[in-house]
Amino acid sequence: MPHVTVKHFPAPLDDERRARLAARITEALREAFGVDDGTVSIALLPVAPDRWDAEVYRPEIADRRDHLLKAPTY
Repeated sequence: MPHVTVKHFPAPLDDERRARLAARITEALREAFGVDDGTVSIALLPVAPDRWDAEVYRPEIADRRDHLLKAPTY
């Protein structure tokens, strides 16, 4: 605990960028929840732009606004 899944359009992330992203997310979760680094897990899940609305936006954003910590501005 905690586990975060980052869904995103496919993007080329080299090992350095992935490591930086993981470190920043881990630090934020560690600070917010008061947990050790070893308890944090992070997944990256690319979603094709033509599938975004059906797989991510509608079910996880539009239909769950009450769960969002930050909503998109579009």
